[in-house]
Amino acid sequence: MIKTRNLSRARLDRLHKYIAGSVERGEIPGIVTLVSRHGEVHVDTVGNKSLAGSDPIQRDTIFRIASMSKPITAAATMILAEEGKLRLGDAVEKWLPELADRKVLKRIDAPLDETVPAHRPITVRDLLTFTMGFGLLFTPAGAYPILKAANELQIGMALAGAQLQEKPDPDEWIRRLGTLPLMYQPGEQWLYGIGSEVLSVLIARVSGQPFETFLRERIFEPLGMKDTGFSVPPDKLHRLASCYIADPATGTLKLFDGVQESRWSRPPIFPSGATGLVSTIDDYLAFGQMLLNKGRYGSERILSRPSVEAMITDQLTPAQKAASSLPLFPGFFESNGWGFGVSMVTRRDDIASVPGRFGWLGSMGTSWFSDPKEDLVGILLTQRSLPLNLYYDFWTLVYQTIDD
Repeated sequence: MIKTRNLSRARLDRLHKYIAGSVERGEIPGIVTLVSRHGEVHVDTVGNKSLAGSDPIQRDTIFRIASMSKPITAAATMILAEEGKLRLGDAVEKWLPELADRKVLKRIDAPLDETVPAHRPITVRDLLTFTMGFGLLFTPAGAYPILKAANELQIGMALAGAQLQEKPDPDEWIRRLGTLPLMYQPGEQWLYGIGSEVLSVLIARVSGQPFETFLRERIFEPLGMKDTGFSVPPDKLHRLASCYIADPATGTLKLFDGVQESRWSRPPIFPSGATGLVSTIDDYLAFGQMLLNKGRYGSERILSRPSVEAMITDQLTPAQKAASSLPLFPGFFESNGWGFGVSMVTRRDDIASVPGRFGWLGSMGTSWFSDPKEDLVGILLTQRSLPLNLYYDFWTLVYQTIDD
């Protein structure tokens, strides 16, 4: 453990004991945590890469970061906006004609042919803010005709994660999406997730490069994120952690994705900017620190200060929040907002709710935030799906380590 001036040694020990207890009780196979403040970085590793094995989690262990891919996709979109290749108010049909002339369901449980014309086109801003009118509803896949149709078309709406459903290639995926009506009018309410999938296709078409190439050249290589991508090459597979989901009835962990047979052991058909990336704790620190530094990391400037400020500003209206929900986090929009690919705290209601703190989490057991006021970055990487209590406790435990 490093000597620290900005964080309490005793309270860092408290964080360590908590995560070690989670591993000892069998709740989590392995955990890596990172706390960075005023340039000091504290990393802790506990547990193993798999339940069955004895290979310990390391600082360079590779994890599936799931929805922590979304902030990276939003940053890539802002790079194109800065270059004048798109405007946030542009209708996306300019590059995605499949999404022109949208129809909208008369009501969410309506048959697919009961529609009205969209009041306006979908814009780039709608994709960034998840207000395009189409997204996850957090209900069973067959609850409404629109969800049943989306599931049959392999759009990637399954609540267990889009990784479970092999989506077609980007052009075919956007074509299929274009055959469905919107759930709500563009701009009407916040609907999670699918906006980042559409951005994956948009970025490739606007840039004239494969999405993964654009991310590598414009974000990963400049930031030194050498282990971040949509797949793990053979010479790094031994560093990939196995991934588990908890049985809802028993709580028992079941293997979701292994290593040698992992879906991330080969390039995907659809590189998903919503859920598809793998990364390490130091790689993601570089990204989180870049946003904390308002677009600069070392000698590299990825984005301008105004672009980052737009990303981390709450972009939702009270009406959009009132019509929206995030069931995993009851009352989420009472103290949080949504910018471009990230959430931010808007009202202090507990120890870790520092207004202005921004970041996001991943359904496969990962969480990140950056806090401009405290000059702080916190990252948690595990390989168990949605350990909600661990997320909450980690955020609290990070803030209690502050020693000034």
